Amino acid sequence: MTALIAQGLEKRYGSVIALAGVNLTVEAGELVGLIGANGAGKSTLMKIACGLVRPTAGTAAVCGAPAGSREARRSLGYLAELFRFPGWSTAAEVLALHQQLAGSSRGRPERDELLELVELADAADRRVEGMSKGMQQRLGIAQALIGEPKLLLLDEPTSALDPAGRHDVRTLLLRLRDQGVAVLLNSHLLGELELVCDRVVILAAGREVAAGRPEELTLTGGVEIETGTGIRRFPHATREEIPRLVSQLVSEGVDIYEVSVIRSTLEDVYLQALGRE
Repeated sequence: MTALIAQGLEKRYGSVIALAGVNLTVEAGELVGLIGANGAGKSTLMKIACGLVRPTAGTAAVCGAPAGSREARRSLGYLAELFRFPGWSTAAEVLALHQQLAGSSRGRPERDELLELVELADAADRRVEGMSKGMQQRLGIAQALIGEPKLLLLDEPTSALDPAGRHDVRTLLLRLRDQGVAVLLNSHLLGELELVCDRVVILAAGREVAAGRPEELTLTGGVEIETGTGIRRFPHATREEIPRLVSQLVSEGVDIYEVSVIRSTLEDVYLQALGRE
């Protein structure tokens, strides 16, 4: 079943247009990234999916149920960008509280399972105030997974983490995807999205301006060959032309040390979609 379907979503706050007819689907076991500047509509889209915000027009459904309904809420987990757990609570106590809120009756086995999944099994009795930011972020993801949701909504889950913490969260997201959990990920870190997402959707001023797989959106910018006499660039060459280029250079007596296919980055695609150089 499709985890999330948004059709013609519009949201207005007075004269401010947060969403202007967005269409989006997230399939089971798919990791989709949302890209956009502040005010592009990313968080509004997530809040509509959660049922925290009602759209001005259009519809959203989670696992076939209208967004905001009891059935839809049971099928999703949500981690807000700015979250804070009580510093005096332990990891186990945080999860126990959210089990009560979510109506989960699985008790300690579920808590132990989730802490193991996010690699916090040894920190069940550690207080939140004694955890690193990365540990708190993983605990946040663990609480979002209570009740075995089919859709996980994550709003900037790695923005405040160091490289090691971002790597840990990235690894966890890939593991969840392999388990069939659908993930909608909102992030400003385009390099992170490029590494983990099956698809990305670029929003600008509440509208979708580009969408597709990262490798489809990024374009080849030629071939670069490091030789004994320096870098040789072939800006219009494709990957398929590499054997011919290398053979030609070798026949000319040129030493070859490295061959690279130059591609644009997701940041390049994002800036181009916004009409910026």
